[in-house]
Amino acid sequence: MDGESALRFADSEQKKEKAAMGMNQTPMSERTHIGFFGKRNAGKSSIINAVTGQDLAVVSDVKGTTTDPVYKSMELLPLGPVVMMDTPGIDDEGELGSLRVRRSYQVLNKTDAAVLVIDGTAGASGEDRTLLDRIRAKGIPFIVAVNKKELAGPDAIQGIKKQLDLTDDRLCPVSAATGEGIFELKERIAAAAKREEPERALVRDLLDPSDIVVLVVPIDSAAPKGRLILPQQQTIRDILEADAASVVVKENELKHVLGNFREKPKMVITDSQVFAQVSKDTPEEIPLTSFSILMARYKGNLKQAVRGVTALDSLSDGDAVLISEGCTHHRQCDDIGTVKIPRWIQEYTGKDIRIETTSGTEFPDDLTGYKLIIHCGGCMLNEREMKYRLSCAEDQGVPMTNYGILIAYVKGILKRSVEVFPDIYKML
Repeated sequence: MDGESALRFADSEQKKEKAAMGMNQTPMSERTHIGFFGKRNAGKSSIINAVTGQDLAVVSDVKGTTTDPVYKSMELLPLGPVVMMDTPGIDDEGELGSLRVRRSYQVLNKTDAAVLVIDGTAGASGEDRTLLDRIRAKGIPFIVAVNKKELAGPDAIQGIKKQLDLTDDRLCPVSAATGEGIFELKERIAAAAKREEPERALVRDLLDPSDIVVLVVPIDSAAPKGRLILPQQQTIRDILEADAASVVVKENELKHVLGNFREKPKMVITDSQVFAQVSKDTPEEIPLTSFSILMARYKGNLKQAVRGVTALDSLSDGDAVLISEGCTHHRQCDDIGTVKIPRWIQEYTGKDIRIETTSGTEFPDDLTGYKLIIHCGGCMLNEREMKYRLSCAEDQGVPMTNYGILIAYVKGILKRSVEVFPDIYKML
């Protein structure tokens, strides 16, 4: 596997997980992400298999069997829906090895709870200490699993505890070979990962029982065959949670459907790609917003995105803009991220802008070369990774917005699109 293939492998794994996920399953972005880290042959894959009771990870005595991060959605009691993440060894060597190590460190950005696996017979290494320092700096709850306890002995385990300055609740001696300590490790992981879930809503807090919400969903070559995309599914569920009703239409049916209501609907929510047409066909007295704007609010970045979009007005010839998507998908001939948005930017600014794109797990560490970042709604990213990307942009002074807000802005309808959120509306 060459370097480029190695960097894309994890994205393909995410794509398989997304394709396999049915409508009854918890979305990957809403699951607790548990990452297993450590040196080659420390026993990461063996411990994952022991914790889950399944052969999720390939196990071998050959160093470097896990060459790229592997993601597996599953149920793990007593936690519930989780994503287990097996990572390459943090001591991998060579040019390709350094790419794999970088991949492992990138996984930290989406990790809700980390398990650092150390070979008890070898002790803690410099790589282990460096990784643990990074985990602590990021504020990630963690457990250090000392593997091969049946061979290491208590003195070696206490030595690791002292080396890494661990408290008893952070240290868990285990044996992947005998199963000893695995149950306790599961309990420790659950305790570390458990967090108070904030009460978040996409739209239900704006609705009353029996309200009607009209959802505009284009069905074209870019629409997934036989299903709705995740933000649309989640919005419908949220409307049901409010004891309200959703009416789903295509953009060319909206005007006709609105004309058939005896009473006006509470709001219209549209796919961003047809924002302009939907705004034209929706009477001014009916509130209008988009799935992408709702998702930005849900992920906690709506204010930052609304502030960031105004950077469009100061772009100059030759400036670089990053368009980033959180998932990977087959590019259509009129793809929104690589075709439509670049075209709309050029039309709005009249400038020769340099466009760069990333997708999936790829997000640059150094953002200083960009004048603006335009991100998708982030429906496939968990909360920790989305916050990481937002903070990276903020820390480096680079404005960041999202697809729906940018489209509404260039079409001149952003103020109308956020009117349902008074605090955001006041910003414009």
